[in-house]
Amino acid sequence: MGANFAHDLASGEFGLSLVDAVRIHLSANHYPPVPSSMVAPCIDAIERATDGEWEAEVALPEGVEWRGRTTAPASALVESFHLDEFLG
Repeated sequence: MGANFAHDLASGEFGLSLVDAVRIHLSANHYPPVPSSMVAPCIDAIERATDGEWEAEVALPEGVEWRGRTTAPASALVESFHLDEFLG
């Protein structure tokens, strides 16, 4: 799994929506699996990073904090959750 599987998910090879591909990536390529509540923030981070907005703040789900804040830069989410393969 890992990077190769992320690449396959992101490429559209499996015919999955972006939501489903990210959900599978977060649950299968991370240990422990990342909760599905992080799918939307990760997609937001992917979109912002793709647009070059690496430092744009992304809202996190209730109960999730990044360095004591309820938002995180898109770059932090892309790096932390290994989302590089999903960038357009």
